[in-house]
Amino acid sequence: MTTSRTTGPAGTAVAARATELTKVYGQGETRVVALDQVSVDFRAAEFTAIMGPSGSGKSTLMHCVAGLDDFTSGSVRIGETELGALKEKQITRLRRDKVGFVFQAFNLLPTLTARENITLPMDIAGRKPDQQWVENVIDMLGLADRLGHRPRQLSGGQQQRVAVARALASRPEIVFADEPTGNLDSHAGAEVLGFLQNSVRTFHQTVVMVTHDPVAAAYADRVVFLADGRIVDDLYEPTANAVLDRVRTLSGGLGTAQDNTPGAGGFGAAQHDAPGAGGRHAAPRDTV
Repeated sequence: MTTSRTTGPAGTAVAARATELTKVYGQGETRVVALDQVSVDFRAAEFTAIMGPSGSGKSTLMHCVAGLDDFTSGSVRIGETELGALKEKQITRLRRDKVGFVFQAFNLLPTLTARENITLPMDIAGRKPDQQWVENVIDMLGLADRLGHRPRQLSGGQQQRVAVARALASRPEIVFADEPTGNLDSHAGAEVLGFLQNSVRTFHQTVVMVTHDPVAAAYADRVVFLADGRIVDDLYEPTANAVLDRVRTLSGGLGTAQDNTPGAGGFGAAQHDAPGAGGRHAAPRDTV
């Protein structure tokens, strides 16, 4: 296992780092470069959003940095651990012990209660949960009165909050969220984003989120823009309007032929009916 100290500007700790990361699919005429020598730091205790049109490489970047997918060349570190030096069992252990995940589809086990889903990764690992920490997470997410419910008894927003609690319960070094509001209405989505934001501000958690929605990106501290497998821009303290302006500025270079889905190559429009869509978002109330 290769290790080195990972710090960012002015000694700021870096939770994850990609250096000249390249991911290639196929060969010859079918060869597609999903990531083209991408270098990026995700700083500790910061909320970073990754945006880009369909086929830009945003999900591929997250999957490679999270250890969910291998890469063709370059380097990926989580904390001080170099992923390229690990065997598959070691990567599995690292994901289990140091990484939390929130997916669009919730991925809850239907036969388990909310509490059982929250502690499942630690139960599988044979680790005893830090009960005080777990209770703090449950309280922050407003789930105390839903712990005995199974997923089918919960709304979509409540299921995603359980998924967020599961990601935070083991106190991971970093949480990766892939379109976490994609299956939620605007109200439930705003609450989940607020809870992710609050986990950074209150618990000093590190969150990296892939999204196509400028309103969702405005909850982050920083937005990284990808196009054609490369980072093309970086925006700090974003607002939904600032993100939209940046998208318009970059729109001439953000198209891609890698995805033939209708509308591919564009970003989601901001949901201007969401409260405060034009400004920085504060975390919502702690209960629903």
